[in-house]
Amino acid sequence: MSSPSGRKVNGSELSLVWFSEIQWDFLSTRKQRLLQRFPAEWRILFVEPFALGRRQHWLPVKRGRVTVVTVPFLKQVPAGMVPLFDFAPLRSFVSFAGSLVVAFWTRVLGFAGRDRLIGLSNIFWGGRAAAMRCRVRFYDANDDHLGFTGAPQWLRRYLRRYLDAADLLFHVSPELREMLHPPPGVRCVELGNGVDFEHFARPRAEAPPELAALPKPILGYAGALDWLDTDLLESVAKAWPACSVVLVGPAYARDWKERHAALLALPNVHAPGKVGYDELPAWVQRFDLALMPLERSDLKRASHPNKLYEYTAAGVPVLAIDYCSALGGQARQVVAVASTPEAFVRLVPEAMADQRRESRQAFAREHGWDAIASVMAGELRQAFERRRG
Repeated sequence: MSSPSGRKVNGSELSLVWFSEIQWDFLSTRKQRLLQRFPAEWRILFVEPFALGRRQHWLPVKRGRVTVVTVPFLKQVPAGMVPLFDFAPLRSFVSFAGSLVVAFWTRVLGFAGRDRLIGLSNIFWGGRAAAMRCRVRFYDANDDHLGFTGAPQWLRRYLRRYLDAADLLFHVSPELREMLHPPPGVRCVELGNGVDFEHFARPRAEAPPELAALPKPILGYAGALDWLDTDLLESVAKAWPACSVVLVGPAYARDWKERHAALLALPNVHAPGKVGYDELPAWVQRFDLALMPLERSDLKRASHPNKLYEYTAAGVPVLAIDYCSALGGQARQVVAVASTPEAFVRLVPEAMADQRRESRQAFAREHGWDAIASVMAGELRQAFERRRG
């Protein structure tokens, strides 16, 4: 059998085109962790958006078995330009230009035609991806993607159009599924986040120099800074001045540091910025207490935090504010969960003294990416076989 590009196709081989909201090399996320673990018979094209000031891949590159290419398409509407994009002809022009690039690369790389799967996590592609020929269409709902954007009505329509055309919805929490209101015919599979257990559990001998120089104990956070409850962090830093509060990770909002200058000005608060995925375990393993002081909003309530499993795989004590359902049930047997900001501040020394290291690591091991990727790939193959009939 041959593909439209003339490429020979094995009967068991599956081709997947994934439209992502995150560039592959910018931040290690659920998408990279899952796609790197798909079985060998999968061919994967990862379509990433253009992002100003970052490295683009206008020519395809390989990341393991995944092919990555940048397409001049939106991830979000630039600040101050929302009224322009409310103008439908402009949106159509941008969408059409991006679609031409995708059509070119899918043809050249052998991902064109009906015998493929379309995956979506960039909802700006929703309208176009809903119209593309394929056997199976699915949406990977890792977050409330509308909650990141300001959600103009036309973007809501893009997501609704895609969900109406989809065969499968993967969602990380029951709350997120309820928010999406999937059509009756869509198969919904709850598939939470996970961890590369060995990556975070394997001891790292060398401490990062920036961390080694700080006074102990270390109260650490690793992740995007945008969703932090900064008032809570400020209370922690002021209540425990002998502790170093370390915030490891990027802020997506360009003015985040300016808006939170009061927090960053505290003498025991340190924000070293983004740390590469390979170096991250060396930081987390040296936290005397790993913090999860996330904002309690509708957006975060529907989330499923990777850091819960990364922290517990590293074996370190964990203190979280009760902001999502993933912190219930089994998680409460291995991490400290505070119901209020006041309790969070008060629990710092008690949580830091938690000695249940083996239990924490056993909990994390149950949430490995290998098992999660296996479930997703299995669901997609079954859907493909049903549609191929």
